[in-house]
Amino acid sequence: MAGSVTGPRVVQADNPGPFTFDGTCTWLVGEREVAVIDPGPDLAAHRSRILEAVEDAVAVHVLLTHGHGDHAGGAEALAAALGVELRGFGASARPFGEGEAILTDHGRLVPMETPGHTRHHYAFHWPEHRGLFSGDLILGRGDTTWVAEYSGCVADYLDSLDLVDGLELDAVFPGHGPVVEDVAGAVARYRAHRLERVEQVRVARRARPGGSAEEIFDLVYGVEVPEGLRGAAMQSLRAIVAHLDGVRDTDL
Repeated sequence: MAGSVTGPRVVQADNPGPFTFDGTCTWLVGEREVAVIDPGPDLAAHRSRILEAVEDAVAVHVLLTHGHGDHAGGAEALAAALGVELRGFGASARPFGEGEAILTDHGRLVPMETPGHTRHHYAFHWPEHRGLFSGDLILGRGDTTWVAEYSGCVADYLDSLDLVDGLELDAVFPGHGPVVEDVAGAVARYRAHRLERVEQVRVARRARPGGSAEEIFDLVYGVEVPEGLRGAAMQSLRAIVAHLDGVRDTDL
């Protein structure tokens, strides 16, 4: 990656699944003064691997992008084991104030509020090395992430993608999946997918005025959604309906 002394290290958790791909990526930035981004699920073996990876550090910062269990489940135990404060969104973490940054011996990490996947979500900009630790804002594979937690999340998510698009980046380090090197292409792909879904729901509602959520769902998704993912897709549809109706600031 352009400008880097060395790329970040990654410790991958053993929690594979349809939403986590091969498992949660815990990213480590720095060698002696280290930031640990997203300690992952509460798995003792994963925590031990993180502790081993930072055992030579003189200072460790434990950071959270957001509070979902696959990112934050093991955060409090890791912070306690290291005797440090937890920062970010989720668990007992303390959010960042305006202008705050985390210093490592491989450059600054600048927290950016990037809501959409969750109401409270950070991405961490690594400006000296033109990188971004994206949590679940952008994943390492595909063209979508779950955007369905609250009404208003679709607009927030699109705004967050615009924020990323305004940065000069060589790589995105996601919470799941491999490093993204074509950042502009990924942002465009994620935006296009979300806008396409919005338009599909708009068209389906016009075709079936007064139709139930299940009827609209079948028009939009057909049979493409596996049964185990139907609930998440239905909530995503409700978020899009709220977006089209201008509803904001309620949980879905």
